[in-house]
Amino acid sequence: MTDAVPGAKPSADAAKPARPAGPPPSKPIPTPTDANRPFFAGCAEGVLRLRRCLECGRHHAPTRAACDCGSVAFEWVQVAGRGTVFSHTVVHRAPDPAFRADLPYVIAIVEFDEGGRLMSNLVNCAPDAVRVGMPVKAVFETVAEGVGVVKFEPA
Repeated sequence: MTDAVPGAKPSADAAKPARPAGPPPSKPIPTPTDANRPFFAGCAEGVLRLRRCLECGRHHAPTRAACDCGSVAFEWVQVAGRGTVFSHTVVHRAPDPAFRADLPYVIAIVEFDEGGRLMSNLVNCAPDAVRVGMPVKAVFETVAEGVGVVKFEPA
């Protein structure tokens, strides 16, 4: 005979999986493609590169396939990496075990002084201190040979 009651849900403690011993899991590393390699290589060098439309001059994140003007002709250009928080959210539940140690953390969309927007983490700032319009600057982390990521911190 068991102590379980038919149809009863297990307690909250029973639902929690045990944390494995050892180092925390590693975070996913971006896999550069021909289309975005200059962006990730620049980040590894401490340089922020965006795509600039050859037709109208607008700046875009590396994921944009076409400009608002309809052009698909771009060039990679270095930008200063300064801008303002356009939007943000605070993450309280890790999407992957590798991010648990970072909780809570901020994901922000940054609008650059040169134009264009990019989504990344906002670091070195308490989550409740982040505000739309807050000035930020790029900081870089090399995550693999020739591959870096950009994050932002208050300017």
